[in-house]
Amino acid sequence: MSAAYWEHFPHPADMGIRGIGPSMEAAFEQAAMAMTAVTVDPSVIAPRESVNIHCEEQDAELLFVAWLNALVFEMDTRRMVFCRFVVHIEADHLTAKAWGEGIDLHKHEMLVEVKAATYSELEVRHRDDGLWIVQCIVDV
Repeated sequence: MSAAYWEHFPHPADMGIRGIGPSMEAAFEQAAMAMTAVTVDPSVIAPRESVNIHCEEQDAELLFVAWLNALVFEMDTRRMVFCRFVVHIEADHLTAKAWGEGIDLHKHEMLVEVKAATYSELEVRHRDDGLWIVQCIVDV
Protein backbone atom coordinates (compact mmCIF):
# COMPACT_ATOMS: atom_id res chain seq x y z
CA MET A 1 0.00 0.00 0.00
CA SER A 2 1.63 3.25 -1.09
CA ALA A 3 -1.31 5.66 -1.35
CA ALA A 4 -1.50 8.61 1.01
CA TYR A 5 -4.65 9.11 3.01
CA TRP A 6 -6.03 10.65 6.15
CA GLU A 7 -8.46 9.55 8.84
CA HIS A 8 -9.92 10.53 12.18
CA PHE A 9 -9.65 8.36 15.27
CA PRO A 10 -11.80 8.40 18.39
CA HIS A 11 -10.98 10.44 21.46
CA PRO A 12 -13.33 11.03 24.41
CA ALA A 13 -13.26 14.84 24.40
CA ASP A 14 -11.52 16.15 21.29
CA MET A 15 -10.61 14.68 17.88
CA GLY A 16 -7.75 12.48 16.77
CA ILE A 17 -6.29 13.15 13.34
CA ARG A 18 -3.94 10.90 11.43
CA GLY A 19 -2.06 11.24 8.16
CA ILE A 20 -0.50 8.28 6.36
CA GLY A 21 1.72 8.43 3.31
CA PRO A 22 4.77 7.07 1.50
CA SER A 23 6.93 9.92 2.90
CA MET A 24 6.88 11.97 6.07
CA GLU A 25 5.95 15.00 3.95
CA ALA A 26 2.96 13.18 2.42
CA ALA A 27 1.81 12.09 5.89
CA PHE A 28 2.05 15.72 7.13
CA GLU A 29 -0.04 16.81 4.11
CA GLN A 30 -2.67 14.16 4.82
CA ALA A 31 -2.85 15.12 8.51
CA ALA A 32 -3.54 18.70 7.41
CA MET A 33 -6.42 17.37 5.29
CA ALA A 34 -7.72 15.43 8.30
CA MET A 35 -7.58 18.60 10.40
CA THR A 36 -9.40 20.54 7.69
CA ALA A 37 -12.11 17.87 7.60
CA VAL A 38 -12.75 18.41 11.31
CA THR A 39 -13.71 22.00 10.47
CA VAL A 40 -15.30 21.82 7.02
CA ASP A 41 -15.77 19.37 4.14
CA PRO A 42 -12.54 19.73 2.11
CA SER A 43 -14.35 18.91 -1.15
CA VAL A 44 -16.16 22.27 -1.11
CA ILE A 45 -12.97 24.35 -0.75
CA ALA A 46 -11.44 25.86 -3.88
CA PRO A 47 -7.64 26.35 -4.06
CA ARG A 48 -7.90 30.06 -4.98
CA GLU A 49 -5.08 31.54 -2.87
CA SER A 50 -1.82 30.17 -1.51
CA VAL A 51 -0.08 30.78 1.80
CA ASN A 52 3.56 29.97 2.58
CA ILE A 53 4.31 28.37 5.93
CA HIS A 54 7.66 27.89 7.65
CA CYS A 55 8.34 25.97 10.87
CA GLU A 56 11.46 24.87 12.65
CA GLU A 57 11.65 22.45 15.59
CA GLN A 58 14.22 20.11 17.09
CA ASP A 59 12.51 16.83 16.17
CA ALA A 60 9.85 15.42 13.85
CA GLU A 61 7.10 15.20 16.48
CA LEU A 62 7.50 18.82 17.57
CA LEU A 63 7.71 19.85 13.91
CA PHE A 64 4.41 18.06 13.22
CA VAL A 65 2.61 19.94 16.00
CA ALA A 66 4.19 23.23 14.89
CA TRP A 67 2.97 22.56 11.31
CA LEU A 68 -0.61 21.96 12.39
CA ASN A 69 -0.62 24.95 14.75
CA ALA A 70 0.79 27.17 11.98
CA LEU A 71 -2.16 26.09 9.83
CA VAL A 72 -4.60 26.87 12.66
CA PHE A 73 -2.99 30.32 12.97
CA GLU A 74 -3.32 30.97 9.23
CA MET A 75 -6.94 29.78 9.21
CA ASP A 76 -7.81 32.06 12.11
CA THR A 77 -5.92 35.19 11.10
CA ARG A 78 -6.70 35.04 7.38
CA ARG A 79 -10.24 33.65 7.87
CA MET A 80 -9.41 30.93 5.34
CA VAL A 81 -9.88 27.20 4.91
CA PHE A 82 -7.38 25.06 3.01
CA CYS A 83 -7.78 22.08 0.69
CA ARG A 84 -4.32 21.39 -0.76
CA PHE A 85 -0.92 21.20 0.87
CA VAL A 86 2.65 20.66 -0.30
CA VAL A 87 5.22 20.07 2.45
CA HIS A 88 9.01 19.91 2.24
CA ILE A 89 11.05 18.82 5.26
CA GLU A 90 14.79 19.15 5.51
CA ALA A 91 16.29 18.18 8.87
CA ASP A 92 14.40 20.26 11.46
CA HIS A 93 12.97 22.79 9.00
CA LEU A 94 9.58 22.62 7.24
CA THR A 95 8.52 24.78 4.34
CA ALA A 96 5.05 24.38 2.93
CA LYS A 97 2.40 25.91 0.76
CA ALA A 98 -1.32 25.67 1.54
CA TRP A 99 -4.04 26.52 -0.97
CA GLY A 100 -7.57 27.50 -0.08
CA GLU A 101 -10.03 30.34 0.03
CA GLY A 102 -11.70 32.77 2.37
CA ILE A 103 -14.47 31.37 4.53
CA ASP A 104 -17.88 31.78 2.90
CA LEU A 105 -20.63 30.68 5.28
CA HIS A 106 -22.98 30.11 2.33
CA LYS A 107 -20.52 27.69 0.76
CA HIS A 108 -18.61 26.26 3.75
CA GLU A 109 -20.70 24.58 6.40
CA MET A 110 -18.47 25.01 9.42
CA LEU A 111 -18.54 21.93 11.67
CA VAL A 112 -16.31 22.66 14.68
CA GLU A 113 -13.38 24.96 15.26
CA VAL A 114 -9.93 23.47 15.79
CA LYS A 115 -8.23 25.52 18.49
CA ALA A 116 -4.84 23.79 18.52
CA ALA A 117 -2.89 20.64 17.86
CA THR A 118 -1.76 19.00 21.09
CA TYR A 119 0.96 16.60 22.23
CA SER A 120 -1.67 14.01 23.24
CA GLU A 121 -1.23 10.73 21.36
CA LEU A 122 1.48 12.44 19.32
CA GLU A 123 3.30 10.09 16.98
CA VAL A 124 5.54 10.41 13.92
CA ARG A 125 6.98 7.11 12.74
CA HIS A 126 8.02 5.09 9.75
CA ARG A 127 6.08 1.81 9.75
CA ASP A 128 7.42 -1.60 8.76
CA ASP A 129 5.29 -1.51 5.57
CA GLY A 130 7.21 1.57 4.38
CA LEU A 131 4.48 4.11 5.10
CA TRP A 132 4.78 7.05 7.45
CA ILE A 133 2.12 7.70 10.09
CA VAL A 134 1.66 10.99 11.89
CA GLN A 135 -1.03 11.67 14.43
CA CYS A 136 -2.16 13.73 17.40
CA ILE A 137 -5.25 14.99 19.16
CA VAL A 138 -6.58 18.41 18.14
CA ASP A 139 -8.41 20.56 20.65
CA VAL A 140 -11.88 21.45 19.36
